[in-house]
Amino acid sequence: MADAQPFDMRDGVIWYDGAFVPWADAKVHVLTHALHYASAVFEGERAYGGVIFKMREHNQRLVESARLLDFEIPYTVEEIDRACEETLARQGFSDAYIRPIAWRGSEMMGVSAQHNKIHLAIAVWQWPSYFDPAQRLKGIRLDLAQWRRPDPLTAPSKAKATGLYMICTMSKHAAERKGYADALMLDWRGQVAECTGANIFFVKDGVIHTPTPDCFLDGITRRTVIGLAKARGIEVVERAILPEELSGFEQCFICGTAAEVTPVAEIADWRFTVGDITSTLMNDYMAAVQPSAPKAVAAA
Repeated sequence: MADAQPFDMRDGVIWYDGAFVPWADAKVHVLTHALHYASAVFEGERAYGGVIFKMREHNQRLVESARLLDFEIPYTVEEIDRACEETLARQGFSDAYIRPIAWRGSEMMGVSAQHNKIHLAIAVWQWPSYFDPAQRLKGIRLDLAQWRRPDPLTAPSKAKATGLYMICTMSKHAAERKGYADALMLDWRGQVAECTGANIFFVKDGVIHTPTPDCFLDGITRRTVIGLAKARGIEVVERAILPEELSGFEQCFICGTAAEVTPVAEIADWRFTVGDITSTLMNDYMAAVQPSAPKAVAAA
């Protein structure tokens, strides 16, 4: 959703390479390698009641994403955890979004960047809902994207890398121009993959079906939702799903750290209802993320 306040003009501080700097001073040079060659990785995390949900898993993935892009973040996962918590506390928010990002600096310019410094920054801001709240309750509308998730032999699909989101931005912009909230992306084989920033699930005859994450992120929220469904005794089938199957599904929802659990009413010409399973998992997820709630059941 559009935000009236530019992100470079907000209040507070940002954790930047081990120190807190005023928000407006957290800058990079125009010749930063990451800006030219997308040599950066990031995470999206949410805090509820002052506690960052599954922070350790997110920050472990951040470190692993960097390794997949052939660089090492100069902080341990434990140090990144502490920095996220300290930044949240400094910003003074209880419910907030946390964005750690690591990138190659400006020492070398060109495809090769063997000696560039690796930077890490963490920003925290309030981001109540990724989609319009009224639209979310009745189910959002998705377009079918032109662009596809690439063959994992062409890109490090297990990394949460900035470059992999270029086609996501293009797809979401195209969908929004046509009045949709987001877009469903197929993979290079023509199979259902994910949305531009969230994993997708379908329901038929009381069974949940979701694409196998073999060329896109096996999201932390995705695994949480699968665990919650199994705890309810709901069968979850991970498999290849073809677009022509969409007419046979009754319910559809997407999930992600920013999107949480969001029902889907339409995908192009296909229609879905906001049924009991979708509503139950929406409620179960919101209960699971609260600090006083039992930890979500891990996916098998």
